[in-house]
Amino acid sequence: MNEQTPIAAPSPAPAGPPGMAPFVPKSPLWNMVYVISSIVLGITQGLGLNLVTANLTGLQASFGATATEMAWLPTVYFATNMTGTIVMFKIRSQFGMRRFAELGIIVYALIVLAHLFAHDLQSAIWVRAIMGIAAAPLSTLAFFYMLEWLPPAKKLTIGLCFGMLGSSLSLPLARVISPDLLAMGDWQGLYMVEAGLALVSLAIVFLVPLVPPPRAKVFDKDDIISLPLMATGFACMAIVLGMGRVYWWLEAPWIGVLLAVGIGSLVLFCLVELHRKSPIIDLRWLFSRDMLIFAGSLIVIRLLLSEQSVGVFGLFTVLNLQNDQLIGLFSIVGVATFAATAGLSMVMKPARTPLFHLTALVLIASAAWMDSQSTVLSRPEQFFVSQALIGMATGLFLPPAMLHGFLRALARGPQYILSFLTVFLTSQTLGGLLGSAIFGSFVTLREQFHSNVIAQGITLLDPLVAQRIQAYGGAYARVLTDPAQRNARGLALLGQSSTQQANVLAYNDLFLLIFAATLAAIAVLLTHLALAALSKPATPLQAQPA
Repeated sequence: MNEQTPIAAPSPAPAGPPGMAPFVPKSPLWNMVYVISSIVLGITQGLGLNLVTANLTGLQASFGATATEMAWLPTVYFATNMTGTIVMFKIRSQFGMRRFAELGIIVYALIVLAHLFAHDLQSAIWVRAIMGIAAAPLSTLAFFYMLEWLPPAKKLTIGLCFGMLGSSLSLPLARVISPDLLAMGDWQGLYMVEAGLALVSLAIVFLVPLVPPPRAKVFDKDDIISLPLMATGFACMAIVLGMGRVYWWLEAPWIGVLLAVGIGSLVLFCLVELHRKSPIIDLRWLFSRDMLIFAGSLIVIRLLLSEQSVGVFGLFTVLNLQNDQLIGLFSIVGVATFAATAGLSMVMKPARTPLFHLTALVLIASAAWMDSQSTVLSRPEQFFVSQALIGMATGLFLPPAMLHGFLRALARGPQYILSFLTVFLTSQTLGGLLGSAIFGSFVTLREQFHSNVIAQGITLLDPLVAQRIQAYGGAYARVLTDPAQRNARGLALLGQSSTQQANVLAYNDLFLLIFAATLAAIAVLLTHLALAALSKPATPLQAQPA
């Protein structure tokens, strides 16, 4: 990979925002190459996580593991990815884009190829943990490749919107292509696609140049203390949030131990950072009122967007719907996300950020209300509109939020970019983990409640219950001649049907909870906007001539 682009600039171009590479005009063909490169890198990073998450059930059979054991695969990825992103950004800032890109993508390609030889769950878990670090450069590179061909005026509009498009499209894309990949080669089919994309990304890094941004010394000896503390804290919190619901919060003592270690490590990390001359993260700035509100809003909206990943996907699992039955639905979600991103890129301005977030919240509330009417007979066609709204909300939420925080960081100086990226990426990861932990636990508790209520209404003295058991048992009439055995099978099928109904009711409760929480978020946002408008000093009237 060359540090300088081979395209000769006709004249010196104006510099972009501080901390970004200077703008060098390129031909239309090269512009298209940079766009494709950005999307490919983003999809590669997103599929590295979503291909596994979307196929945990299928991979469970391949590895011969339980559902609890399979939950470790996405959890360890998150546990290492947050720290990996920060470390890789520091490497890029100090040693340059070339080393950053070559080192990151080469390691990522090797780790993905190692997946092909991970024939047991334990080795696959270790590979996924290392992959969380190795995949860290991909999202950053995708972002910078999209910024590379744009003039300064478009970097913070089109660049921000489409720089994250590849990773946003990876979730529906993973669900669309998974059935064919599993049919071709079981779990190795998934990993072969990852390996192919990793090698394509490696070719992009070596063949498509990036103008190097200014370097700065960001590593010092105090990092020897801070980085391990940060990595330990993030990893422990990710494991607690990812596995607490699976093992249940109060049943496994090691969850409490990890929680204590995670909190203690992060507290020590904060104490060290507050006394450093050049901290990794400027905690005094991050703990300011404005940044706390900003980070809180990011986490809340990311939590509400779990309506799709936790709510609807979980409901489909309860209804025994497989990925091959959901191709149409996820295709619509992908188109809606792209359309929202394209439309946003044409109208996005910093002053309109609250309006876009308000629109996203309204879309989430509408989708949650529509999904709360689900039944055991619901099928993907009933979710086309609601999930398209969630896809649009995702496209409308991320770019304005990143623009808002990015401008705040640049206003204080390029050295604050790392602190902002830490807040942004951590809030997105923690928001997703919190959504899975909180909403998943809520569904489990509500399912137990509805199961108890339904069980109290089932008695063999009820003629309708007896008739249903007889009907279920009738399906075994050709293989079971004993009426008692048929009734036993019928009773078992009735229990399964009751459990499924209880789960559907629990997910309906979850959708109503998200609907109510979204309305509360809308009220808070409107109140904040109203108070901000009232606090602005009134413009004095100009004196009228006599």
